[in-house]
Amino acid sequence: MTEAPLLLREDKDGVVHLTLNRPEARNALSLGLIAALQAELDAIAKDKSVRVVVIGANGPAYCAGHDLKEVRANPSPEAYQDLFDRCSQVMLSVVRLPQPVIARVHAMATAAGCQLVASCDLAVAVDHARFATPGVNIGLFCSTPMVALSRNVPRKQAMEMLLTGTPVSAQQALSMGLINRVVQEDRLDAAIDELVQSIKAKSPSTLAIGKEAFYRQIDMDYDGAYAYAGQVMVRNLQTHDACEGIDAFIAKRKPVWRGC
Repeated sequence: MTEAPLLLREDKDGVVHLTLNRPEARNALSLGLIAALQAELDAIAKDKSVRVVVIGANGPAYCAGHDLKEVRANPSPEAYQDLFDRCSQVMLSVVRLPQPVIARVHAMATAAGCQLVASCDLAVAVDHARFATPGVNIGLFCSTPMVALSRNVPRKQAMEMLLTGTPVSAQQALSMGLINRVVQEDRLDAAIDELVQSIKAKSPSTLAIGKEAFYRQIDMDYDGAYAYAGQVMVRNLQTHDACEGIDAFIAKRKPVWRGC
């Protein structure tokens, strides 16, 4: 029998749905799954027909983090470094992707799974989903998940998650800023689609400019951030879509985007 692919891809109307497909392993991020994600993200980054990316999962969990059996099977510093380098590159690729990325969280997300949610630009979760960085419970502090987590939620809440490993509810994650919306299970796809349609109505080039600028300025000091953001505004104003959008607003008509 042919093994099921580790990652599923579905394209429809400019939206790519990537689905983690290791349900029997709670979608743990094996090297194979990491490689599959990286390959798809690299391809999507070059594809101007893709407007939005949604990352979901099959099975009883969204993602349980790294595959610990695989980790222990090759206990060398070189193997460990390679694993975390590859995983970190996937997370950075999500952040650096020109298109907005939405996490579709149907169940629990832990460790690197929580990191993946935090790395996405937006996240929608069902009301029974939970989030945790529980590495401390097994003697392995969630140091790489900490990078994305600490850039999404306030320090005290991030430290509590990291130091105790205690899961937080979807509502807690919403109040912290880890996710954008909490919905009942039967509303998950509709809530995702609402965000997708809102994003698709915007200029793709403007969104790409804005997404890059957001992540670049977020860790700058105020002076540097304003200086950089001003340069971005100047560059943005020289694009066709900015001129078209302003002219359409003045003329009270719908803009026609070119994506440039």
